[in-house]
Amino acid sequence: MGEIYTRQPIIRKIAGIGNFLIRDLKKHRYIYIMAIPVLVYYIVFYYFPMYGAQIAFKAFNPGKGILGSPWIGLRNFRDFFGSVYFIRVLRNTMLISLYGLLFSFPAPIILALLLNELRSMLFKRVVQTISYLPHFISLMVVCGMILDFTAKNGLINDIIEIFGGKRVSFLLYPQYFRFIYVSSDIWQTIGWGSIIYLAALTSIDPAIYEAATIDGANRWKKMLHITLPGLTPTIVILLILRIGQMMNVGFEKTILLYNTNIYETADVISSFVYRRGLLEFNYSYSAAVGFFNSVVNFSLMLFANWASRKVTENSLW
Repeated sequence: MGEIYTRQPIIRKIAGIGNFLIRDLKKHRYIYIMAIPVLVYYIVFYYFPMYGAQIAFKAFNPGKGILGSPWIGLRNFRDFFGSVYFIRVLRNTMLISLYGLLFSFPAPIILALLLNELRSMLFKRVVQTISYLPHFISLMVVCGMILDFTAKNGLINDIIEIFGGKRVSFLLYPQYFRFIYVSSDIWQTIGWGSIIYLAALTSIDPAIYEAATIDGANRWKKMLHITLPGLTPTIVILLILRIGQMMNVGFEKTILLYNTNIYETADVISSFVYRRGLLEFNYSYSAAVGFFNSVVNFSLMLFANWASRKVTENSLW
């Protein structure tokens, strides 16, 4: 009898949630209808493929299929962790991501702050247009430009020679790859990335700036004490998402730029997965590496979200 009484509040609570959802569905039915294509997209391309993640624990044979392939447990993971390439690809991935976090992530913020201080709207639009354009250039075209500019007879070496330097084929030396990768990434993403920060700046009440002006604050102090605090929630959310992608160094750009001479610094986890999975047809091994990559990314995002909630009181959840 006591169990029935204890269950009744839970049942009423569930019924209340159900009634609320039904009312909300009726009230906002058109919004839910518009959300259906998005849900279908994520289910088909993100959740349904998770079924195939089990091949990381199998000796996958395309002829036998996923269910017919024998289960081998953690053998692929042990092979990867014991591989001579494990330290190299992990170090390269983390270093490129860290350099991107230190230099590429703040670049759009700085550009947005500088654009916000411009008084000439014409000049502001010109700068925005020029900075946005690289985002719309195909990655293959961008990599072709990088290969041409950094070649021994390329534009960069022409400039170096003018100032008395020697010509160098930059992409044949491993010590130059990370700088080329990160600097070209900044050039391609700085303008597009600044859009969200410029949008966030519009939410700051102009009356706060007027009050600061009356109190004698100059432009630097207003940026430091009004603009940056107003951008902080946006910066924190994007930083958490960026940290959650630390292990996702894009394999397309890496594969288009690297060669056997610079594997020492250019070979990252995604390019390693590409070579082992598609070129060597070792699907189970590459799936295990990709699974490890995803687990690390998810763990980093959880930690970044927890740390942000403790320090700044801003977080994803």
